[in-house]
Amino acid sequence: MHSFVLACSLLLPAETGTVHFAPADDQADTPKIYRLEPHSFDYEMKWMYDLPGHDIGVWDLRFPSAVESPVPENNTVYCEYYRPAGPGPFPCVIVLDITGGDQTVSRLICTHLSRHGIAGLFVQMAYYGPRRPAGSNLRLLSTYVFRTTAAIRQTVLDLRLAAAWMASRPEIDPKRLGILGTSLGSFMAALTAEAEPRLGRVALLLGGGGLVDGFYDDPHAAEYRKVYEWLGGSKEMLKKLVAPYDPITCAANLKSRKLLMVNAAHDEIVPPNMSEALWRAAGEQEIHWYNSGHYTSVVFVANAMELVVRHFGAD
Repeated sequence: MHSFVLACSLLLPAETGTVHFAPADDQADTPKIYRLEPHSFDYEMKWMYDLPGHDIGVWDLRFPSAVESPVPENNTVYCEYYRPAGPGPFPCVIVLDITGGDQTVSRLICTHLSRHGIAGLFVQMAYYGPRRPAGSNLRLLSTYVFRTTAAIRQTVLDLRLAAAWMASRPEIDPKRLGILGTSLGSFMAALTAEAEPRLGRVALLLGGGGLVDGFYDDPHAAEYRKVYEWLGGSKEMLKKLVAPYDPITCAANLKSRKLLMVNAAHDEIVPPNMSEALWRAAGEQEIHWYNSGHYTSVVFVANAMELVVRHFGAD
């Protein structure tokens, strides 16, 4: 059966088209590094499979990155589009992976959303999945600061293009677009939502802001901090350097979005004070705490998905 479905998918013609990106506002509140000029880009979409037991199609979507990096594989944006049954128009949510993601978490979230009438667009961030050369150890986050900051910028710009693609689709409601990220993905989701007004609904799972305040005095960073300060660095200098990549910087932009935060009260990766800082800066909107750590929060996944469906599915 699998080989038959694969053969059928190869026979189906790919859908191709062109999307015109135009900023939804004057970008005055968007940091300069995340601004995009009006332009057009082509995309290609091909059916992959239907979810078992559901009339839900999963499609492979690709389009050129907004940035040309030194790595050719990283310059195509790969997405999986989960289209619910029916004519729509559906809400649609960009879904972003965790730090060491193997795509399992994002695919499970997209599947759950689509079964509740919400389209999901799982977008591979820079240097994730097929955007990483085979056999390479390249990652979005690395000790090479300049590559990491370039990858963050590239990811945010690519996600802005993904939002424009969603808004162009006849089966998607352009007024009900959102973004969801988990762990590292939540930081990228926050930065993107702050820069892209089309994304009116935002869900941040196990995320926060205030990177320097949250991590600078961490005992695990003591040796690095000593060297940094010996070379003349300071906490305030680091804040200025990190500011464009910290969701806390433009968190006020989230006040005009509908925000859901889900956090762990004993998070050992994203300290709770970072989650609280972002929540306050974003207007003290809906927040839920689980009595767990970062990884043990998985036991609450069913409840978290109920919150997510309600958040993105509500009129």
